[in-house]
Amino acid sequence: MNVVVGVGDCHVTNDVSETLITYALGSCLAIAIYDPVARVGGLLHFMLPEASSDATQTGKSPYMFADSGIPLMFRQAYDKGAQKRRMRVRVAGGARIMNEAGVFNIGPRNCLAMRKIFWKAGLIIHGEETGGRSARTVRLEMSSGRFFLKSPEEPEEREL
Repeated sequence: MNVVVGVGDCHVTNDVSETLITYALGSCLAIAIYDPVARVGGLLHFMLPEASSDATQTGKSPYMFADSGIPLMFRQAYDKGAQKRRMRVRVAGGARIMNEAGVFNIGPRNCLAMRKIFWKAGLIIHGEETGGRSARTVRLEMSSGRFFLKSPEEPEEREL
């Protein structure tokens, strides 16, 4: 069963019948996690590096932001039995969508924010395709933990 993870959203599950998919990753980042022993995984599609204080006060989704969405996704996975030492982490997105002058250059800022959070938490990235200039679609198979991606230039999706 396909579960679509929208922009600024996350889904964590231990249901092996699910395949988690997110579409049109431009400057946004997708983070897929999977514990092969507990068979717990999740997919996060965040938009911005950090939540401003007024964003949290207005009740916007914590999954819109790296600094709130990433820790929340991992906590949910740990609550379902995943362990950090077994976690397989894959990331995609963070394209440079805006102009060469770097105006609104969110993609690289999202990548930097993610790396900082992972470094502080002692997490290793096991597969990554970030940057570039094109949008990507990704999917995580919960039955196997396999992570696939596709960009408009590619005729077929491929495993990362």
